[in-house]
Amino acid sequence: MTTLSPYDSMSPVNQAAYRAKGAAATLAPLPRAAKDDALLAVADALEVRASEIVEANAQDVAKAREAGISEGMIDRLTLTPERVRAIASDVRDVAALPDPVGEVVRGSTLPNGIDLRQVRVPLGVVGIIYEGRPNVTVDAAALCLKSGNAVLLRGSSSAYRSNTALVRVLRDAVGGAGLPADAVQLVPGEGRDSVRELMRARGLVDVLIPRGGASLINTIVQESIVPVIETGTGNCHVYVDADADLDTAVEILVNSKAQRVGVCNAAETLLVHQDIAPAFLPRALDALAEAGVTVHADERVMAYAKDSAATVVEATTEDWETEYLSHDIAAAVVDSLDRAVEHIRLWTSGHTEAIVTTSQQAARRFTRLVDSTTVAVNASTRFTDGGQFGFGAEIGISTQKLHARGPMGLPELTSTKYIVTGDGHVRR
Repeated sequence: MTTLSPYDSMSPVNQAAYRAKGAAATLAPLPRAAKDDALLAVADALEVRASEIVEANAQDVAKAREAGISEGMIDRLTLTPERVRAIASDVRDVAALPDPVGEVVRGSTLPNGIDLRQVRVPLGVVGIIYEGRPNVTVDAAALCLKSGNAVLLRGSSSAYRSNTALVRVLRDAVGGAGLPADAVQLVPGEGRDSVRELMRARGLVDVLIPRGGASLINTIVQESIVPVIETGTGNCHVYVDADADLDTAVEILVNSKAQRVGVCNAAETLLVHQDIAPAFLPRALDALAEAGVTVHADERVMAYAKDSAATVVEATTEDWETEYLSHDIAAAVVDSLDRAVEHIRLWTSGHTEAIVTTSQQAARRFTRLVDSTTVAVNASTRFTDGGQFGFGAEIGISTQKLHARGPMGLPELTSTKYIVTGDGHVRR
């Protein structure tokens, strides 16, 4: 009697997930050397086939321009030979990182003589849903391979040709290195139905990680029956305390906001203690003007803008909750540190908040009261990043509190299991 595999009746998306599940089982016990060899093969293949990738990307870029996509988004979409080489270099960096799989998180010999160890193991099949940044295709695949996971990649339709070319190169390199090519797959389909199927592939997909704007993340968190690690939007705050050094505060503010605006760790709101506002705000507004930043100001900030070159508009309630990802910042004067904390608690996305102060007491109180993934003292919000934290790379920045929080490096792409070793032990 012939037993039919459930694969035969599955949709293309579920078939891909089924194949990924088999690949994940092969990857899980592999030694580090096998995974590193595959990653180095991927890096070499990206460089050798860069022209193929750039040619496919040019079609996506042309289509985006025809559709009137902003230049900022087009820049994020664009791949050049130099950018492909940089992506290949990042893959080599991932290969050089320690392998988290098999690491003993804790262990002991119990009083009854049983040896107990908690060790890191891969998550299994990781689905990544992301918007128009084709570099994420390679970054996610490299991190998942290094941590022993199979990956299902669902990028936006705007980067479909780019992602198709990249995944073709990745699969050829991975398969050529002796690992299952199905460890890296592009989710079939360009429409929303394929995303919905991926979100419902519980039992085949172990976890979904969305990367993108608030709308994408909220949709997946609310509709997915597959467990989701929420990589959050970044409504990040800079609070300038009464005891701040003015030069330091201006430099941190401008760096947090304007060093790179289209990223989740850029500052979106400025809060200024009323005692320092007369000395600080005129300088801050001029510095923001020089950086090309428009200030969405409350009435108290407006009062300091009369003689400034800054572009200032009246803030609305929406401004306090907005992740601009542009040369815009909301700004308000607050009566105290506690009022600043109240504002942050009300409007934050839980990503990163910074305080600028020379007062250790104020710094301690702020770090105790603010509950975000990262709280910075006299440092730019732009440091919330796996690379900046010394993790080598990250899959995203989790703003939830379960399993992983903050920049997610290789250890966060693992779970754990317990290994119990006895000598004929039975429970009495």
